Amino acid sequence: MKEFEDIRIKWQNQANKQAPNNGAKKVIEKTRRLKSGQRLTSIILSITVAILVIFFFYVKAYSMQTMTIGLGIMILSVIVRILMELLSLRQLKQIKYDLSLGKFKEEMIAYYKVRLRTHYIFTPIILVLYVIGFVILMPLFKSALSTGFYTYIKVSGLIVLVVGAYLIFMQIKKELFVLRSLIA
Repeated sequence: MKEFEDIRIKWQNQANKQAPNNGAKKVIEKTRRLKSGQRLTSIILSITVAILVIFFFYVKAYSMQTMTIGLGIMILSVIVRILMELLSLRQLKQIKYDLSLGKFKEEMIAYYKVRLRTHYIFTPIILVLYVIGFVILMPLFKSALSTGFYTYIKVSGLIVLVVGAYLIFMQIKKELFVLRSLIA
């Protein structure tokens, strides 16, 4: 009988949670922002691929094995990331808002786990591959460009890498915060 009394007391003392006003609208708006962010990421990455492909043909990289390998690694790593974003966006679009709260939360948790893997496993690997491709190109740049322009490429490449990585990880942090708020 003691256990029943403990359960009854806990039941009476629990906070009386009520659904927030416009709760469904807030969830829909947050998922729209996630979708919008993923679309923007895909667009930016697609522009990057387009620039790399144009550069590939402009410098006739296909005639130099080392340049083909370096640019190929860079292009493929970005394409893989675009595909991951598109698959993730598709998964997010398939989550229906009219599910029961438990089922919706379950699907959002599954989506959150996919995004965690994407951000904490695959994104760093893709960044490293991209940098490896760039480093492979550096000796070619050194031999083909003036010392000043080569130095400019090294310095600007490092700055773009650091600033880009910072922006990527800030965006990841923001996205995961929104996702955590949806599954809380």
